[in-house]
Amino acid sequence: MNRILDRFIATIVRKGNLTVTCSDGARRTYGDGAGKPVHLRFNSSKAEWLVAYNPEYYLGHCYAEGMVDLLEGDMYDLLETVFTGNPDGGFDYKPWMKALSKVRYAFRHFRENNIAQRSRKNVQHHYDLTGALYDLFLDADRQYSCAYFETPDTDLEEAQLAKKRHIAAKMVMTRPGLSVLDIGCGWGGMALYLARNLGAKVKGVTLSDEQLALARKRAAEGGLENDVRFELQDYRHVEEKFDRIVSVGMFEHVGRPHYDTYFKKSAQLLKKDGVMLMHTIGRVDAPATTNPFIEKYIFPGGYIPAMSEVMTSIERSGLTITDVEVLRLHYAETLKAWRERFMARREEAKALYDEKFCRIWEFYLASSESAFRWQGLVIFQFQLAHDQQAVPLTRDYIPAAENCLRQTEKKNGAGSVRFPHEAAE
Repeated sequence: MNRILDRFIATIVRKGNLTVTCSDGARRTYGDGAGKPVHLRFNSSKAEWLVAYNPEYYLGHCYAEGMVDLLEGDMYDLLETVFTGNPDGGFDYKPWMKALSKVRYAFRHFRENNIAQRSRKNVQHHYDLTGALYDLFLDADRQYSCAYFETPDTDLEEAQLAKKRHIAAKMVMTRPGLSVLDIGCGWGGMALYLARNLGAKVKGVTLSDEQLALARKRAAEGGLENDVRFELQDYRHVEEKFDRIVSVGMFEHVGRPHYDTYFKKSAQLLKKDGVMLMHTIGRVDAPATTNPFIEKYIFPGGYIPAMSEVMTSIERSGLTITDVEVLRLHYAETLKAWRERFMARREEAKALYDEKFCRIWEFYLASSESAFRWQGLVIFQFQLAHDQQAVPLTRDYIPAAENCLRQTEKKNGAGSVRFPHEAAE
């Protein structure tokens, strides 16, 4: 057995039940024997050295390439064993791993310099995959961002609807006909929700051809083509002014060199009495780097910010922070639902792509869920405005608006619409 790999695993797995078989046939079990058994096999000595050197990248890479296999348990079980059985909390506490992180941090601005052309290429890498893939694991509205689980028994469909409702309530939609910009509109679910249930006039912008085509089709089929327009456009090229701006799951793709641009442009586009709601993944600890596996295979150019990195750019933009909410573990539950759905239909995903693709996505979903459960990732919801009086002085209006929207949803947009401020007064 590779001695360096053996010592490394022994230091990170103190609890749990992990069996490792090396390429020479040597086998050892780590942990205290408690919990679900997991069995990892290395198929080459090269994989053993790579994983011992840089597991943050090479565990997923070697799994994708078939250089390691799971004989018992799945990738989430393995990561759970690592992150709950390790007193130091993960892979990155070894001196050489810290050094690798410092090097990556030093070159972070180059990797995250998402100019317009690069942003479009990065978006196409992930979001222009066939829609049939996303249908395997997303909800019916294709919400590809953190859901909002109001109770432990809430299912994914209900939680994604609750997310849209919660965001809409924070947007303080005081009357029909308000103009809304949806930055990074995805497949159009949020924009269509605002138009159908709140009478908004929405412009959604995306850099994905696949998302644009489906969003436009959905607007036409829902009879909302006069209320919602979708454009293939970078937010930096939008020129109109809007009563409201919403951005859900897009800020992660902006890149740190462009944070000032993002918020200054948002300030320019938002009317003086307007309200903006930004929903983004964030980290609870200090600024860091993007996971190298996720950066290469899933979201090139992406970065998950610390709150301190966001705050300074907001302050320089001239916008006022009127509310901040931190959603803890909601994304872990969302990813659990996606992972379970994906694995249940894994053979269909393989028919769309191949075995390597399925392994990449297994690791992506499992590692992302583990990051939200044990590695300090959360969701930040920032409410922003030019005028401090653009939103009510207490948060009572949020549940009042949500209750109003529940009734409107039942009517599915039919008849007259009561608006949240009317319920709160």
